[in-house]
Amino acid sequence: MADEQETEDPGPAGPLLRLVSDRRVAFLIVGSINTVVGFGWFVFFQLTVGQWWGYMVTLCFAHVAAVLCAFVLYRRFVFRVQGNVLVDLARFESVYLVALAVNAVLLPLLVEIGGVEPIIGQALIVFVTTILSYVGHSRFSFRRAPQD
Repeated sequence: MADEQETEDPGPAGPLLRLVSDRRVAFLIVGSINTVVGFGWFVFFQLTVGQWWGYMVTLCFAHVAAVLCAFVLYRRFVFRVQGNVLVDLARFESVYLVALAVNAVLLPLLVEIGGVEPIIGQALIVFVTTILSYVGHSRFSFRRAPQD
């Protein structure tokens, strides 16, 4: 299993990976920070613009803020890749668009059908989108061709 992970070559080690020696653990540490920050953005926007424009607008605002923060954190501390920042950001965002689509389906189901408050619903969805993010980022966003 370890050999399989090495041949996938998701990019050079970031500084955090040198401390914990397992990319999954480094991803979870940064992901935990990012989850708290991203959820904080959702709460902030829900308590401000969400009051007038609704929780789906909140979701979009929080998505943009959280993606930009997460991109910097993952690119700097976990994957530490070189190359075109805008290309990496586009790839990164494409993974998060999948998570956003899942979120955009689940959140209204929880709120409208399940009767859950939007902030609670978002807290529940975070677990699903975290798994999607790890798989997408490790296998696509920051992947580099193996060095010859």
